[in-house]
Amino acid sequence: MKQMFNREPFALAAFSLVILLMPIWLTPFGANYPDLLQKFAIFAIFAMGFNILFGLTGYLSFGHAAFLGVGSYAAVWSFKLFTMNVLPAIFFGVAFAGLFALVIGYVSLRRSGIYFSILTLAFAQMSYSLAYSVLTPITNGETGLQLTLQDPRILDRLTTEAGDGLPSTTLFGLSMSGYSGFYFCAVVLIICFFITRRIFNSPFGLTLRGIKSNQNRMGYTGFNTRPYTLTAFVISGMFAGLAGSLMAVTDPLAGAERMQWTASGEVVLMTILGGVGTLVGPMIGAWVIKYFENIFSSFNKATLENFYSFLPESLQEIAVSVSGLFVGEGWHLTLGVLFMLIVIFLPGGIMEGWRLLLRRFGGGSGNKSEPAAVAQPAE
Repeated sequence: MKQMFNREPFALAAFSLVILLMPIWLTPFGANYPDLLQKFAIFAIFAMGFNILFGLTGYLSFGHAAFLGVGSYAAVWSFKLFTMNVLPAIFFGVAFAGLFALVIGYVSLRRSGIYFSILTLAFAQMSYSLAYSVLTPITNGETGLQLTLQDPRILDRLTTEAGDGLPSTTLFGLSMSGYSGFYFCAVVLIICFFITRRIFNSPFGLTLRGIKSNQNRMGYTGFNTRPYTLTAFVISGMFAGLAGSLMAVTDPLAGAERMQWTASGEVVLMTILGGVGTLVGPMIGAWVIKYFENIFSSFNKATLENFYSFLPESLQEIAVSVSGLFVGEGWHLTLGVLFMLIVIFLPGGIMEGWRLLLRRFGGGSGNKSEPAAVAQPAE
């Protein structure tokens, strides 16, 4: 226990340094512009929260995008009704997502395994359908919930004069667009990392690991696992709501597409790609997928021709033709191949590959047969 607390400040400081310096060290990869950096931070929070449920308890939810959408809608309504200050919006986003997760978790956790996954998927699809059609007065349907000049914004109108155009989100006057928006999301990510690390290393986290290892055996000993799994589900949903509210902070609109099953599937891919049950693995998985989505998808024939300019013309044409299948509109193919390789050769995700490299070149020992799901939380 003493060793854990000695390592805590160092781990938090190192993580904070990596996150805050992202605009610098991501420059060679062409990923240092604010919009993408904001996505990196927001989806890292989303994946990190999902991992609290899936990585620690083994319960695979296919409906976490519902909480992402609820957080976005709550945040935008906060902007419309009260103020453009982001703190109330984040509070409402997290609170409503937590309440929604409590209701869904209470019902869904009556089942486990594939039945739990199907229940969460059903709830998410019902939420998507309601947001898209039935709840149009609240969600604005397929158009999405947006700011208008007629919004009351009660608190803002008490202190400032109404402007001519639509206002922007602020933190006590500081605009949340551009790099200031990224650094705000980065600070929230650092706080989430600290909270997640404490959960992983706490008795509560160890209990969740025990539930994942053998829930039936814990039940036979008289241990009631239901409150623990429900708490993990609600915390995970609140993380998703936080990510959704941050989406609204950086771009104040909310649409039903954020609640679709594809968004839930994306966070599952992020977690598996990075490493289920590890602390930073899901975050790395989120970065990889968002990098492919935003950078690889922008590569075109001219980019490839410039890259292969050192080759003879005949070979250059072949290289451009073959590579063109994997970039631009074909970036999903590259991601699919990468995901297949990870699942086949590194079932523990990218973090397992990192541990193997450290073991081979760093002289580390460690048990090679250790399953990824119980990897050390200090990673």
